[in-house]
Amino acid sequence: MSSATMYDQNQKLFRVLIDVGKELAAITDIDRLLTRILELSREVFHFENAIIRLLSEDGRQLESVAAFGYEQAVTEQPILLGQGIMGKAAKFGRPYLIQNLAQAEDYIPGIEAARSELAVPLIARERIIGVLNVESQQEEAFSADDCDALSILAGQAAIAIDNARLYRDLCRVNKEKEHLHNLNRQILSSISIGVYTVDRQLHITSWNDSMAQISRIPAAKAIGCPLNELFPTLEEEGIADRLRRVLAEGKAQKLRLLHRGQTGENRLQKRFLAPLKAGEKTIGAVVVVEDITEFEQLLAQTIQSEKLAEVGRMSAGIAHEINNPLSVINYACELLLTEDNYNADQQELLERINTEVERLTSLTSELLSYSGAQEGRKKLTDLNETLADVLKLLRYELNKEQITVSEEFAKLPLVHIDNNRFKQIFINLILNAVQAMGAHGQIRISTEFRPGNGLFVRFCDTGPGVPDALKERIFEPFFTARKDGTGTGLGLYLCRKIVAEYDGHLQVSDAPERGSCFEIFLPEKCREI
Repeated sequence: MSSATMYDQNQKLFRVLIDVGKELAAITDIDRLLTRILELSREVFHFENAIIRLLSEDGRQLESVAAFGYEQAVTEQPILLGQGIMGKAAKFGRPYLIQNLAQAEDYIPGIEAARSELAVPLIARERIIGVLNVESQQEEAFSADDCDALSILAGQAAIAIDNARLYRDLCRVNKEKEHLHNLNRQILSSISIGVYTVDRQLHITSWNDSMAQISRIPAAKAIGCPLNELFPTLEEEGIADRLRRVLAEGKAQKLRLLHRGQTGENRLQKRFLAPLKAGEKTIGAVVVVEDITEFEQLLAQTIQSEKLAEVGRMSAGIAHEINNPLSVINYACELLLTEDNYNADQQELLERINTEVERLTSLTSELLSYSGAQEGRKKLTDLNETLADVLKLLRYELNKEQITVSEEFAKLPLVHIDNNRFKQIFINLILNAVQAMGAHGQIRISTEFRPGNGLFVRFCDTGPGVPDALKERIFEPFFTARKDGTGTGLGLYLCRKIVAEYDGHLQVSDAPERGSCFEIFLPEKCREI
């Protein structure tokens, strides 16, 4: 063949390889790319077989990813780095042209009756990623020109494969980020606590659904707005200054305040301010807002009820103690008044004593009347709904202690009770369980209705339990097992007293595994109006 003809063929092949490189660079799907590389090796070079093996993640072996003209058993068998012709090409990063495989002791069988083999490394960005290999049943089937041309194709293929891998990984990462973003958005939309974020200029960058409900400002209006413009009172409340400190120091802040909302209504709130970081740099702040107005009001009612109950008992005790000597004085005065040998002054003194005794007796009667049970406002109530309201109010306290609550609510008939007093009972029992368990405890709340009998509400915890000797004492007034001095000893006493007013009972027993179970029973007649 003349040199001119050879030059023309090389020029033609060179142009073809340029077109091939452009085509491969445009393919981003890895499977389609590998298939196209094999098709080009057949169309351009007229090879009867070809196989692409890529390095495994640990870089220790070559694994087949695409092939034609090879048996499945051959393609499924991995090749160690440095093993056989392909293993050497991958290990040393250079082509291997074997004209007579009978003289190659380390040949790994490929096609049937193979006599020659050409293996070129796949190198992308100065890194070996695999091997492109062809074989023939004829000796000296491949020339040095074939080796050069296949090396060029392998170089283009390696860059295309590496790009396709990067594109695949990027798509996977983007998909994972999108999934994580959607999950975070769902979480922020579902929680009952308000959450929003601001940038370093205190412009709002996110606003969850609960924040919209608390503030009565939709996200569309809030996002992008300067925080101080949306809430002018934040400066005088000190929140804006706290946020600036969080942004400057990168440290979280906690505060509790009385906040005046957009409607002018004062709301008691807890706020947690945390730095929003990108690596080590603080790029904004996260603000968690919890409205605890209703919880504090109900808690204050519970505390006030305990205080009133304590005052009532003290009043009753004092009244009884005063009545005893008053009875003696009154009896003695009545005896003295039966005599008629007193002068006018003595008679007046006895009558005054009698009048004052009557006045004191009337006063003690009023004290005894005050200390008696007060009738609340009764209405038809679904105890399951009452429990749900209480759990919503206590959600922050339960989450803070990482308490798991399981609910097993049966369908209950409506009962005619004072709903607020039963809320106090449920809050008291749940908070007692939380205090007894500490962090990471579990509370199982269940309801049951037995026709012809009554309703049952049970609170079972995983705390240390109540010793048998104290199972009745804990319901006595002023008895408390708390050693920190925070208990008044009236909580369980009031709970049992309220339940008893409905001819029900409150008792404690051991939980099936560990802990305590407090059970409230209300007779079926509570359904009557």
